Amino acid sequence: MADTAANPAGGAFGALNGLKVIDLTRVLGGPYGTQILGDHGAEIVKIEPPQGDEVRDWGPPFLEGDASYFIGVNRNKRSLGLDLSKPEGREVLLRLLDGADVLIENYKPGTMERWGIGYEEVLSKRFPALIHCRISGFGGDGPLGGFPGYDAVIQAMAGMFSINGTPEAGPTRMGTPLVDLGTGLYSAIAILMALFERQRSGKGQYIDMTLYDSAVALLHPQAANYFLSGKTPVLTGSEHPNITPYDKFATSTGEIFLAIGNNRAFERFCTEIGRPDLPADARFSSNGERTINRPALRAELEKAMADVDGKALCERLLALGVPAGPVMNIAEVFAAPHTQHRRMDETLDAYRGTGIPIKFSRTPGSVRRTPPKFAQHSDEILAEAGFSAEEVASLKQGDVVVTKRRQ
Repeated sequence: MADTAANPAGGAFGALNGLKVIDLTRVLGGPYGTQILGDHGAEIVKIEPPQGDEVRDWGPPFLEGDASYFIGVNRNKRSLGLDLSKPEGREVLLRLLDGADVLIENYKPGTMERWGIGYEEVLSKRFPALIHCRISGFGGDGPLGGFPGYDAVIQAMAGMFSINGTPEAGPTRMGTPLVDLGTGLYSAIAILMALFERQRSGKGQYIDMTLYDSAVALLHPQAANYFLSGKTPVLTGSEHPNITPYDKFATSTGEIFLAIGNNRAFERFCTEIGRPDLPADARFSSNGERTINRPALRAELEKAMADVDGKALCERLLALGVPAGPVMNIAEVFAAPHTQHRRMDETLDAYRGTGIPIKFSRTPGSVRRTPPKFAQHSDEILAEAGFSAEEVASLKQGDVVVTKRRQ
């Protein structure tokens, strides 16, 4: 895939232009977080192990040998293949960290320390302004400290399976890797917080991010309900545990989803479907009553909408300020006019990916580089860090700088 220096927005390359990030992460959470930073102008140097980022193989589908899973979270980065298990590789890393703002990695806790480049012992002293973010499954201590963690395993252990799915189907993994993506988002936020604090103190710091903590933090409103009621949340399918009607309903043209959170919206909705009498029914007069009497209300609404054009109904409801929308598949989403209008379907050369959700007025993000091939930018990254051509050749000869993925 090609790189481009073009910035469709013009001007500086985003709000983070000038920020240098050394990215040692693989798989999903870390790469997703660094892609966010890269989208907004940060320089991301992705250092891959000799085997490469394993998600390059997580397909099909593939483009030029790289899986969609990799392509989806690695744009706006440059790639360097480096063997950090060798002392010479660690010396290269230290030279790259000179002048860097952020180091982010997701090695097993203790790995960096075993290599003699831990934050407390080495990095904080050699690079006092460096922000070091570590992502792990469970952290380095505690009953589960040091154990590996993958998104679905953490979903199961953090209670997400227990609140996702229908009573008939049973606990179910969420279709998107919410834990990984959430951890990437939390990590990007944490890095920005640390950068903000560094403006006052002049000091870097260590950030300890875990998939487990992020998953637990995402348990709203189920955790809040449990804390207040003492009752363990159960499977509710697509229903909301606190709001009614907040669920999907069948219509003559397909399923729609209603998210009606107050009485005024409920009254407008009922009038639109030809049942203006329902809000006056004592069973449905408030959200609390509607939630208690949910089965009875669902029966009335299903009957009223059985012959309704769902898409047209949603358009009318939205115009009335009532949240509703058709249940669409992924192909329909990216064909939708609003998706295109909001530039949430980006292309660059052979690359196609989701757009940038953060819309700045002066310093917009941009897709400037397609996801890199393995070690694609090794020579230029090392040259920029002051390595001579002879040093680079020697590092390649010693298989410290790796130009072809090992099997």
